Amino acid sequence: MSQRLTTYQVGAQSLTSGISQFAPGAAVPMHTHNCEEQVTIVEGSGVATIDGVEQVLTAYDSTYVPAGVPHCFRNASDNPFVMLFVYPSAYVERHFTESGTMDWHGRPPAEAHGDD
Repeated sequence: MSQRLTTYQVGAQSLTSGISQFAPGAAVPMHTHNCEEQVTIVEGSGVATIDGVEQVLTAYDSTYVPAGVPHCFRNASDNPFVMLFVYPSAYVERHFTESGTMDWHGRPPAEAHGDD
């Protein structure tokens, strides 16, 4: 479950941020973004796989993921895992590696520019 904090909806022109909460065993599948991502762990512990390298993360650890680099996060513990995510863009695409699908973490460019 994710909750947006700073988005275009509050006037941000080049920033998207929010909080993601993972129940025990939950994960977000391998994916990439069209922009950089910074994640800081707020609570609990989990595992990040970034460009094929696994690392265990605990409270206040941070990661940096360059644009286009495959990555995923999972809660490998029995407790909640909470992270703060930050993107330097109001237009954040999330491309899922396995399914080939895409969704938006921010507003789509058509919405941003008022296109129909």
